[in-house]
Amino acid sequence: MYEGRIVIDPEVRHGKPVIRNTRVPVDIVLGSLAGGMKIEEVAEEYGIKKEDVLAAIEYAAKIIAREEIKIL
Repeated sequence: MYEGRIVIDPEVRHGKPVIRNTRVPVDIVLGSLAGGMKIEEVAEEYGIKKEDVLAAIEYAAKIIAREEIKIL
């Protein structure tokens, strides 16, 4: 789902992942949710859709799932 909604373009926001056709970075969306905003509030605040917010969450989950933890 997130593949169609999250893009990385070196010409937009220095290559940070953003919501397609916007300059809204994924980290801002996630930070807003972490700060206590509801999905609908985030969507309204940044002029994006609920599905964009959910795509940002899914994108972050996929990144975390690929992390390797090395015990020292």
